Amino acid sequence: MKKKIYIAGCGGMLGEGFYKIFREGYLLKCTDKDVNEDWISFLDFRDFDAYKKDVREFKPDYLFHLGAYTDLEFCELNPDETYLTNTIAVENAVYIANELNIPVLYISTAGIFDGNKELYDDWDTPNPLGIYARSKYMGERYVVENAKRFLICRAGWMMGAGPAKDKKFIQKIMKQLKEGKTILNIVNDKDGTPTYTHDFAENVKLLLEMEYWGLYNMVCGGQTSRLEVAQELLKILNIESKVKINSVDSDFFKDVYFAERPPCERLVNRKLNIRNINIMRDWRTTLDEYIRLYYRNYLNQV
Repeated sequence: MKKKIYIAGCGGMLGEGFYKIFREGYLLKCTDKDVNEDWISFLDFRDFDAYKKDVREFKPDYLFHLGAYTDLEFCELNPDETYLTNTIAVENAVYIANELNIPVLYISTAGIFDGNKELYDDWDTPNPLGIYARSKYMGERYVVENAKRFLICRAGWMMGAGPAKDKKFIQKIMKQLKEGKTILNIVNDKDGTPTYTHDFAENVKLLLEMEYWGLYNMVCGGQTSRLEVAQELLKILNIESKVKINSVDSDFFKDVYFAERPPCERLVNRKLNIRNINIMRDWRTTLDEYIRLYYRNYLNQV
């Protein structure tokens, strides 16, 4: 008999990856306040009573709490709504999971660090810089301190789900290329680690099935920068000779991206490596796969 997973906040790019990886071996109930797929039903997990009722009725073996506000500028301008969504709703998830005596999965982020180190492992102490980072770290801390059984997996620069749901760096570049831009302004002072949603979900699945509860960094292999990712993308698209990258510092975008961001968000999967269960592939491999799987139409146009 298949085990059941309730996935809250499943309408975004990460939810799509989890649905694809887990749908074969598990019975899923996927919910979100944005019902953008036929496999998603409506639930706003900020409504504690509705959240509790819906999970109780499904009687899952696991509760996955995926959703969050990830737009840093929105978070800075809307702190109360951010804390309600990114922190208090997580407290609700922990309460529900504990009541049902089931494990809870929480997704954290490399953005909770201040960027003063060149590399962060699972045991480094976070020091969040802005509202978004603080709201995510407070969620992480609540899970650690209160959940009976939990998985916390920290992602880096997320990529996945294609143009419909990817609101991050890769899609922003692909959108500019589709619009015919031949010069891309790319920051040269931000380092991090890409994270492909499919690899991320696969590694979560492995941890879940081995019952290795706890907190894990979970990013693709290879440390890099925004500039290098953009260069690799042009190489994959075979348009290096047609499109020029203009290297700029973050101040170039300060009017649009005014929220403080750490200069370095590079994570290393130290715990996964020590346990010998790190199946996250190199970021270049996954970027190539991602583009070929999700941007076939784009590839024909650029």
